[in-house]
Amino acid sequence: MGRKLLTEHINVEGIEKLDVYRKHGGYRSVEKALKTMTPDEVVEEVKKSGLRGRGGAGFPTGLKWSFLAKPEGVPRYLVCNADESEPGTFKDRELMSKLPHLLIEGMITGSYALGANTSYIYIRGELLYVLRILEKAIAEAYAAGFLGKNILGSGYDLDLFVHPGGGAYICGEETALLESLEGKRGNPRNKPPFPAVQGLYARPTVVNNVESIAAVPVIVNEGGDEYAKIGVGKSTGTKLFSACGHLNKPGIYEIELGLPVEEFIYSDEYCGGIWKGRDLKAVVAGGSSVPILPKELILKTATGEDRLMTYESLSDGGFITGTMLGSGGFIAMDETTNIVRNTWSFSRFYHHESCGQCSPCREGTGWLEKVLHRLVHGHGQMHDIDLLVSVAKQIEGNTICPLGEAAAWPVAAAVRHFRDEFEWHVTHPQEATKPGAVFPGKLVTA
Repeated sequence: MGRKLLTEHINVEGIEKLDVYRKHGGYRSVEKALKTMTPDEVVEEVKKSGLRGRGGAGFPTGLKWSFLAKPEGVPRYLVCNADESEPGTFKDRELMSKLPHLLIEGMITGSYALGANTSYIYIRGELLYVLRILEKAIAEAYAAGFLGKNILGSGYDLDLFVHPGGGAYICGEETALLESLEGKRGNPRNKPPFPAVQGLYARPTVVNNVESIAAVPVIVNEGGDEYAKIGVGKSTGTKLFSACGHLNKPGIYEIELGLPVEEFIYSDEYCGGIWKGRDLKAVVAGGSSVPILPKELILKTATGEDRLMTYESLSDGGFITGTMLGSGGFIAMDETTNIVRNTWSFSRFYHHESCGQCSPCREGTGWLEKVLHRLVHGHGQMHDIDLLVSVAKQIEGNTICPLGEAAAWPVAAAVRHFRDEFEWHVTHPQEATKPGAVFPGKLVTA
């Protein structure tokens, strides 16, 4: 396996405790940053590392930090987005529950770099057991002098709080998260102004994913240039993938970006191939919100090159023949998967989780669910397939936040690559609606 930067010590007994974490090099980045570096120098190291947001957007983290407004006498905030709710994604909770001090260390170092004296970890409301682990670790950090007043005698002060979420997927969108953190309903905000200018309590704010913040200690300790040597091109460093579905070895894997998708799926070092010796049918590579790809296009690009686990390679071909790395929620589907029923399941989720603020999303997600319900249950017509594509197009690009796209893209991609299976549900409704029914035809590729 490749180099492990975040999970090297994840299975060490007692690593969730401060003393054990310290024995394995914990909090070195705090000591280095506060004693030997200026805040701007920390930001520069993160920029040099090429670290991209690990929550799904993939925006360069250091560049995002550099956008933070710094008006005199105005507080700034660093907020960790731990509202991990994307179907197929479960990496952040593993980091927080087993390596809570790694996230706390990243929050301290990152807060110092941004000049924030109060920071927050906004955690998914259903993960109360993880919240308690984090609170216990934060108390240890306070007792050891890594949080509170005059940290390590540096003159820098930081208070860190954990806040349980409102139980809504939409709160994973950064502005909806900030609304919820302020005690309001978690509705996304119009942008501009962006959080870097007016975020939490209308003050300059940076919102980063758990995995992004957890990478900061590694970057500060090793140096941004060293971190950038790992990976391929603009996809630097390592990435956690939540592998699930029809795999022999589902789980969380930390890989060096650039690993071939085929090796990730079939190598004994990683997922160990498709269970029961079946054939791979399709993959959702980055969580339920990214376009699905059939086997031919997830293993190879449309031009015949090996598909790599990088931001650039997975998106090669655009949405016609490509997809997105997203949050790293890697869902593999074997030949027995009913793509239409699976797409309906995703659509039910997005309809339920829409905040209802934007009419294209509020109404469109409902239309997608209803039309797919008709097809799945044998009541669909051939024109329903084109209706799905039409509704998806009317949602895309017409909403305040990306939930609309997250609902539209999977549906449009499923029709694009598996249209014959959708047609089979119309032409053979009695056969298609039988429990465990499997589409007998040949897959359609773009």
